[in-house]
Order: sequence, then C-alpha cells, then structure tokens
Amino acid sequence: MILEKTGLYIDQLQSQGRYTFTREELAQKTGQSTQAIRRALERLQEKGRIALITRGFYVIVPLEYSKSGILPAEWFIHHLMSYLGLSYYVGLLSAAALHGAAHQQPQEFQILIDKQRRPILTKGLRLRFLLKKNLGADSGVIQVKTETGFMDVSNPELTALDLMRYSKAVGGLNRVATVLSELAEKIEPAALLSAARNDQCLAFVQRLGFLLDHLGYESKTLPLSGWLAAQKPFSILLDPAKPRGRSPFNKKWMIFVNQAIEADDL
Repeated sequence: MILEKTGLYIDQLQSQGRYTFTREELAQKTGQSTQAIRRALERLQEKGRIALITRGFYVIVPLEYSKSGILPAEWFIHHLMSYLGLSYYVGLLSAAALHGAAHQQPQEFQILIDKQRRPILTKGLRLRFLLKKNLGADSGVIQVKTETGFMDVSNPELTALDLMRYSKAVGGLNRVATVLSELAEKIEPAALLSAARNDQCLAFVQRLGFLLDHLGYESKTLPLSGWLAAQKPFSILLDPAKPRGRSPFNKKWMIFVNQAIEADDL
C-alpha cells in the first residue's frame, strides 16, 4: 500500500512539473512510518523511478532520462540548494557553458557556496562545491530559466573573474584562456569593470585583463585598465606557482609573464 501511495504521489508531482521531493514531505503526505517509507523509496530507486541526491532529497526520473537514471543538474540544483539552506550560484565552467563557451563539456557541475561541502556523486553526475567567502556580495549573479523554474548563475563577467580565481580547479591558465576565447564575446566592458570593483583581489583582475588582451579583446578591457591603474596595483606573476626567471614584464597589467599561454583554437 505504501509503495502504491508513494508512486501515486510521485506521479502527481511530475504531472505538476515538479521533479524533486523530500522524505519528510513524503512522510507528511502519506502518514506512514519512517521504516515503511524507506522501504518504498528503496524499491522505487531499484526501479529507476527516483534517484537519491543527498540524504532525504530525491529527484523524479522521467522516462526520457531512464537510461542515465538521473536528471540534468539544471533541473534540480535550485531546489537542492534551498533544501540544504545554502546560498549559491552556478559558476566557472558550468556557467561558461551556459553562456555558450562550451569548448569542452564540463565533467562536473560546479557550484560556488559560502560553506565547505563535499562533492555529491550520484548516477555518474558529480556536483562540485567550491568555497567562496562573501558570496552574497557578488552583484553579477543572474537568474537563468530552466525546465523546472530557474537557477542562480554568474554572469559572463563574474564567471571570467571566477575562472581566474579558481584557475587550478578548472585545469590551469591554458584551460581558462581557451574558455575565455569564447566567453569574451559575451563580456561587456562596463559590466566587467563593475565585477572588478566588487572583487577584493586586484591580482585576479590583473591576470584576467592580461589574458583578454592576449586573446585579442583589448576593446573589452579599456575601462578596466584605466580603473586598475588608479588602484596602483603591485607587480605580480602571471602564474604564482612558477618562478619569475627572466619573464617579460607587461606594464599595462603589472604582470611578469612567466608562462606561455596556449589556448586551443586560437
């Protein structure tokens, strides 16, 4: 009986365009015991009708996704983050792909949050959480429509800055340059300046400005370079993990260019 009630409830949610639910919500609707609900959910997982994302939070798997056994993260990420009580935005390579810079499809869905959290891996889908302090101060977060509502995503300018901040996490400066070569088309100079002013570290601004110029997008960095000069930034290394050696110095961005940038398809 509980399996039938649970199945009917899930069918009802899906008919309403909902693809997520919690175990607590199910208990309230059915009035069944925790043990009975757990057994019913395990049976439905075995059948591939639902998938467990994290403790107590499930997604409904429609027929068209039965082969993979999981929904795309875009369908449920906003509901998941609300369930976890976390501020967030989709960023880095995942945001870049949403903005059309999908040179290589990301192998994981990347989410920035203001608390440490381990990755979630289920049915081959990997959700990676990256810590960013003062997350609420970011003004470059927009809402992107999804199949089930919307999700918070960094705009192209904030995405570009975050790619510099987390360059190691996304595969290094060459990978960043490759993504920027496509993402730069969407970057607006005024919005880039606004994102830079909001950032608390000039070094990432310097490196981003240099890379955009290197990729041939000097027109995108004109307001940025003028503002940066007024901040009187320190000289930095393009790659802080490598020695300076006899690196050439870029005076505009105050950078010792100690790494050759080799982006794909340039």
